[in-house]
Amino acid sequence: MNNSTGQELETGFEIHKNEVVNDYALAVESREASLIGRREVLTGKAKFGIFGDGKEVAQIAWAKAFKPGDFRSGYYRDQTFMMAIGALTTQEFFASLYADTDLNHEPASGGRQMNGHFATRSLNSDGSWKNLSEMKNSSADISPTASQMPRLVGLAQASKIYRHMDQWSEKQKFSNNGNEIAWGTIGNASTSEGLFFEAINAAGVLQIPMVVSVWDDDYGISVHSKHQTTKESISEILSGFQRGEKPGYEIFVVKGWDYPALIETYKKAEKIARDEHVPVLIHVVEMTQPQGHSTSGSHERYKSKERLEWEREFDCIRQMRLWIEANGIATPDELDEIEKAAKKAAREARSKAWKDYITPILDERAEALRLLHALAQHSVASDEITSLSTNLEKISEPLRRDIITAVRKSLRLTLREPSNQRAALEYWLNQYIEKYQTKYSSHLYSQSQWSALNIREVKPTYSEQSPEVDGRIVLRENFDQLLSSRPEVLIFGEDSGKIGDVNQGLEGLQSEHGEMRVSDTGIREATILGQGIGLAMRGLRPIAEIQYLDYLLYALQIMSDDLATVQYRTVGGQKAPVIVRTRGHRLEGIWHSGSPMGAIVHSMRGIYVLVPRDMTKAAGFYNTMLDSDDTALIIECLNGYRLKERIPDNLSEIRTPIGVVETIRTGKDLTVVTYGSNCRIALEAAEELSRFGIEIEVIDVQSLIPFDIHHDIVKSLKKTNRIIFFDEDVPGGASAYMMQQVLEVQGGYRWLDSAPRTLTSKDHRPAYGSDGDYFSKPSADDLCDLVIEVIKEAEPSRFS
Repeated sequence: MNNSTGQELETGFEIHKNEVVNDYALAVESREASLIGRREVLTGKAKFGIFGDGKEVAQIAWAKAFKPGDFRSGYYRDQTFMMAIGALTTQEFFASLYADTDLNHEPASGGRQMNGHFATRSLNSDGSWKNLSEMKNSSADISPTASQMPRLVGLAQASKIYRHMDQWSEKQKFSNNGNEIAWGTIGNASTSEGLFFEAINAAGVLQIPMVVSVWDDDYGISVHSKHQTTKESISEILSGFQRGEKPGYEIFVVKGWDYPALIETYKKAEKIARDEHVPVLIHVVEMTQPQGHSTSGSHERYKSKERLEWEREFDCIRQMRLWIEANGIATPDELDEIEKAAKKAAREARSKAWKDYITPILDERAEALRLLHALAQHSVASDEITSLSTNLEKISEPLRRDIITAVRKSLRLTLREPSNQRAALEYWLNQYIEKYQTKYSSHLYSQSQWSALNIREVKPTYSEQSPEVDGRIVLRENFDQLLSSRPEVLIFGEDSGKIGDVNQGLEGLQSEHGEMRVSDTGIREATILGQGIGLAMRGLRPIAEIQYLDYLLYALQIMSDDLATVQYRTVGGQKAPVIVRTRGHRLEGIWHSGSPMGAIVHSMRGIYVLVPRDMTKAAGFYNTMLDSDDTALIIECLNGYRLKERIPDNLSEIRTPIGVVETIRTGKDLTVVTYGSNCRIALEAAEELSRFGIEIEVIDVQSLIPFDIHHDIVKSLKKTNRIIFFDEDVPGGASAYMMQQVLEVQGGYRWLDSAPRTLTSKDHRPAYGSDGDYFSKPSADDLCDLVIEVIKEAEPSRFS
């Protein structure tokens, strides 16, 4: 472990006077922005504020080591760093605080994220990649503590991949031969999270160019580090990671107020990580947080007088000023002028950001008031409409919500009064809502030409020579062809490498394509997922394998909070087209046969959820998704690897369409909607029922998200007038979701002659053994009996 102080390093420290002065000015301007920001929240101009005060000097030192091509994966205290690398202006900082939806004013998230959540724009307006190797990059922040860590591993691993990659035509756009560093930041208390330890261990195993800065101010919100971290020091308890005879980390400890020591430390860390591809941990201690955690509370409530006095004394900006004066770099008067100018710049930036934000709203209000006044003149509800207009006009700083509410109330008051004035107001409202709904709702999925919805279906073709093989062989041959034709494709996960996954769908591919392309990982699902996100953000096409669907729950938070929201939270500024591969549904035992599809569907909007019934369909999904820039979860059927399928003659060309259902058996009496392994059960039941003159139509939905984009299921319902939604999830899970889509979204309720029904597993997890499966999950017997019950209820004479 390396401990650094300015006193030890002063003789070897060289920096130009102007650079020091500019650094000081930036630190002061950033601090002033934090102070003003807090006031803006407390006076009601902004909803919530969280700021980087107390971290300014360390972040300026870090910025000096950050080069084009590098990536940041940090958290919501890094405003000064973003300013220092030229990726954030103070005016943009305030635009974020006000939630300005104009990307010209707030390019990180278009007002979708609270302030302090930073991002650079990796994509052009058409969704194509910019040249990231020429940019200083920041992956888009998220709030959940330590959730930036799994992604950080993938961002760093990409450099290792690129350093060993053979020629790829797109490589230069993403990397300069793997010389980039992924820089992460985290608060000391958040290092208590399992995600931190998982990611730290993964990076140590992989030996990748990752530098993690731990900003340590002794607290996690109001809780002291003695309640957070063993020995109250993350660097001390991680000292066993220090490299020696065996690979590991380089670990530095430096004070957050020591300007020269910080610069020297970051220079050393950069050289080690960039040249040697060794991960580095920088524990930045003795930091302060002058305004406490956020605007939601005051730190005076939980810090002692002695601690508060120490924080005032060792505030990093105060200590930097003392160092500047002691070294004769600037006089006190000169520094006073610098401070005065920096604070003025922050105030002016605030004023400009507020004007840019509020001016269009005031203009929109003026137009709404004009239309309201016109309506009032032709309505019996004139007094009430005038009152609504007057109240709206009195609001000094209106929200768009205030405008819309006044208009909607006025339209309700005149429901029975058709007029040109009412029609004009209604038209204006519809246009207004459409415009701003898009501002808040776009880019949940790709809107580029490479959207998965634009990939045309290519059906498999067969000949007499098409061999019949185990389903796993279809997958293996398809993966082999993908790896051979696409150098950017990587596959990794637990047991994915040497043995070719637990079901041998990757058998022999590591030896053929190398350990960089097909690799084993440790047992760490969240970081496997994070690796995928980081690699995809840097232009690679990862297939991240989670061994079983049940174990996806370990990674659910990262999938939901990070992967699913990348395009949305950046308004199309970033993407991470990861394919998550797993297997699930029918097997035996509580933790190897789960089907938590409702949980997945409801927590993963932003990720396509694909549920192929066999391995040929799965292969087609992999091919489709790799042609697109969307992200997907593909769930292979656990009991399908040994079932026989024929290898299509056009295996590498097949494309399974996204959001398109397939009718796998036609019928006239009742529609059964299902997916995955249940398709075989439904077909088995259909054969049984046909003996009794009952013909059911079986529809395989193929993908749950998106769901039946052509509304083909309701076409079947128009014919049969009865429907059962059949799956392996718990009652009210994915079956209820499918019912809502068909009956509500598709308007299927109009065609029902019988109550819609669901057939699901029991509330509990599946019990072990074949009998346990039979009594836990729906069977062909269950489906047969339910179909008969539904038809018998409507047509009792049919069974008399």
